[in-house]
Amino acid sequence: MDGARVQELSQDEFTALLAFRTGLRRYLRWSEGAVRAAGLTPAQHQLLLAVRGHGTGRPPTIGELAEYLLLRHHSTVELINRAEHAGLVARERDPEDNRVMRVRLTSAADRVLSGLTRVHLAELRSLAPILDRLSAELTTLEDQPEG
Repeated sequence: MDGARVQELSQDEFTALLAFRTGLRRYLRWSEGAVRAAGLTPAQHQLLLAVRGHGTGRPPTIGELAEYLLLRHHSTVELINRAEHAGLVARERDPEDNRVMRVRLTSAADRVLSGLTRVHLAELRSLAPILDRLSAELTTLEDQPEG
């Protein structure tokens, strides 16, 4: 730290971070329950969301999915294998480069994902006032003079 004085964090900052992390963990736990009730695992849900959310006009590659999921390539392949076996995704060769595999959703997976996305967005909307209040508190804390 080269002798520079480290700014002490306030109790309000610790409290704000706790509130945020608690809210985030509650949302994730709620999400896992909603996903399981729809017949998916949380990993499958994240895979389906990554495929559907890719949005470049063509299905994502396995490498792109690995980046979205923060997984290694071989772990992503295993997840895709299980999802394909469950009828959730299908692999197809890239028409421009036969070496590249792309992953698309099945129509059944698209229907399940659409329903899950609706309830997830509604849940996120219910959290918006909490996040807005937290953001305002953090902005107030940043504006206070050091000392």
